[in-house]
Amino acid sequence: MAFNLSRAAFTAALLASVAVPASAEQVFNRIASFPVATNLPADKDKLSTTSAEIVTASEDGMTLVYSDSPLGAIGFVDIKDAKAPKAGGAVMMDGEPTSVAAIGNKVLVAVNTSESKAKPSGRLAVVDIASKKIDSTCDLGGQPDSVAISPDKSFAVIAIENERDEELNEGKLPQMPAGDLVIVGLKDGTVDCASVKHVAMTGLAGIAGDDPEPEFVSINSLGEIAVTLQENNEIVIVDGKTGTVTTHFPAGTVDLAGIDTKSDGALKFTGKKDGVLREPDALKWLDDNRFVVANEGDYEGGSRSFTIFDKTGKVAYESGPSLELAIAQIGHFPDKRAKSKGVELEGLEAATFGGQKYFFVLSERASVVGVYKDTGAEPELVQILPSGVSPEGAVAIPARNLLVTANEVDLGEDGGPRSHVMLYELGEGKAAYPMIQSALVDGAPIGWGALSGLVGDAEKAGQLYAVNDSFYSMQPTIFTIDANQTPAVITAALPVTRGGQAAQKLDIEGVTLDGKGGFWLASEGDSAKLVGHGLYNVDAKGEIKAEIGLPVELLAGQTRFGFEGVTLIGKGDDATLWMAMQREWKDDDKGTVKLVSYNIKAKEWGAVSYPLDKTEAGWVGLSEITAHGDHVYIVERDNQVGDNAKLKKLYRVAIADLKPAKLGEKLPLVAKEEVHDFIPDLKVTNGYVVDKLEGFTFDASGKAFAVTDNDGVDDSSGETLFFPVDLKGTN
Repeated sequence: MAFNLSRAAFTAALLASVAVPASAEQVFNRIASFPVATNLPADKDKLSTTSAEIVTASEDGMTLVYSDSPLGAIGFVDIKDAKAPKAGGAVMMDGEPTSVAAIGNKVLVAVNTSESKAKPSGRLAVVDIASKKIDSTCDLGGQPDSVAISPDKSFAVIAIENERDEELNEGKLPQMPAGDLVIVGLKDGTVDCASVKHVAMTGLAGIAGDDPEPEFVSINSLGEIAVTLQENNEIVIVDGKTGTVTTHFPAGTVDLAGIDTKSDGALKFTGKKDGVLREPDALKWLDDNRFVVANEGDYEGGSRSFTIFDKTGKVAYESGPSLELAIAQIGHFPDKRAKSKGVELEGLEAATFGGQKYFFVLSERASVVGVYKDTGAEPELVQILPSGVSPEGAVAIPARNLLVTANEVDLGEDGGPRSHVMLYELGEGKAAYPMIQSALVDGAPIGWGALSGLVGDAEKAGQLYAVNDSFYSMQPTIFTIDANQTPAVITAALPVTRGGQAAQKLDIEGVTLDGKGGFWLASEGDSAKLVGHGLYNVDAKGEIKAEIGLPVELLAGQTRFGFEGVTLIGKGDDATLWMAMQREWKDDDKGTVKLVSYNIKAKEWGAVSYPLDKTEAGWVGLSEITAHGDHVYIVERDNQVGDNAKLKKLYRVAIADLKPAKLGEKLPLVAKEEVHDFIPDLKVTNGYVVDKLEGFTFDASGKAFAVTDNDGVDDSSGETLFFPVDLKGTN
């Protein structure tokens, strides 16, 4: 089964994905984020790796339970007040929990107890939600993955994956022992271990049929179990009452066009792949005849799509790359991780809210959730929600208008964001995210991310320009932003070129107008990557016309933390560029950084010293400088995220006080005035506070704007916050 999405359908899907709902419409918005490290037992180090992978909700919708594989536990979250979730503690499971499913006042927990991949084992544990005690366990005879409970609560089913060793024979199948399916009866909300029944999955798939690896299970109201065999590219339907395989069929292939197929530091949606195996992961029944499948494609393929099948194997809808490209529009395409396999659609949830059927598609690599209305025919993409880093599982609580995601990656040991459980509420209003997105050019999105500097157009109110940093080393770009729209729209992308080719060895961290129709760019150096510190003047076509390296007097104290912003003061012969250094260099007084000047006509360098605030954790530095009126405005921030983030502020320095000394001489220390605290702005979407607020500017009317750098979605949720800044009361 192959599919090729038409250009018209693809464009329609993209446009639908970014349409802003009318205020009277129902939309999902994030209302809370719960860091699962809050549930760490007292005897664990606070930086111990934790993870929320699969999540379920108690039947009353007041408690969440998630599996935490690294900790070897399940965690509980009290959501009686959904906007203020509270830690409910953790229960150690003496093994690796792989999935959870709630029934009554209990939760069923699949636990991997395998000695090795070659000797898989596992059990099903029954945990009382109120007492947080393990009531009983059943031996499963293999390594479990997904767990599901039948709608009538008469049985549960567990996919016994017996997963392959990716280090053995390059991860190729077959790798015995084979996986199967376990069906177990439920009585009075608990498990009848004596009723455990194994259903063989061997001899069904055309790919490695003797080594099936069941991945995910879902049960419809008729008691029919749908099972994905991911690496085998097969879908199996089982009668849950009898344990009989009623049908099975290959998941088929998909043809993909207009995709980015290389992790090369550039976003180019011009590639194609034909006959790609779908390799399905999660699936959810939409009704008793149709189910939706997330095609992760992580074994051989890169299918990056989802498919709606009926239970005979007929394709009712194939998304192709439409969701991936809509994700690229909002800056979440994960170029480094994607390689040729794309955004990795992996998790799913389906539920009916107020009579409207929805399903939710989770992209692990892009850290977003696609929200679709199930129309019974072609589904409608209505929103893309920001999630934590790598959403793995989701649960809907329609009775409370809630959606919950479990985000598995924990980067706490590296100073990054922790694993989170995130909550969303459906209600009247407007979508809070995205705050910025790109337009379509010839039916494809303008690829963007890692915005690192801003400047306003000299004449057009609401028109701004942004630059990307070295994450996109093969595609340095100046973006035009229309900030008069909500969300703001990237309308054009101007490549920065040298000799007509994409300029390399740049790390653009600042941009300002040159007064002649072009731009000055500030590049932060890194000797380890052979990138030099410098200034670049580009014309209106993006071609570099002048390159200015730093003088030896300045380079004598260099580190890799160089220019993080540039602004122009004065006009014509009096024009001087001012650059903000990110952090202290070796010749700076402790707790200070340089503001560096360069007189363009005289080619003279100078500097003043700027005093940094202090924080208890991490480092403090500058991220932006922009001249407006009688002052230069400077973004000063720490490098902390989440609850550890304490300093994200805007200061200003009077231009009259910018009297640079010669480099090598004692630098005058300027006085700064606090203008704005960005922390409340960075909490507005109810996610974790991001660290990299890197762009700030004024437009031609004097309105202020700021933007965050999403690191190209690498070790990040990929969220870009773009917002106007209220500076009322500032003279």
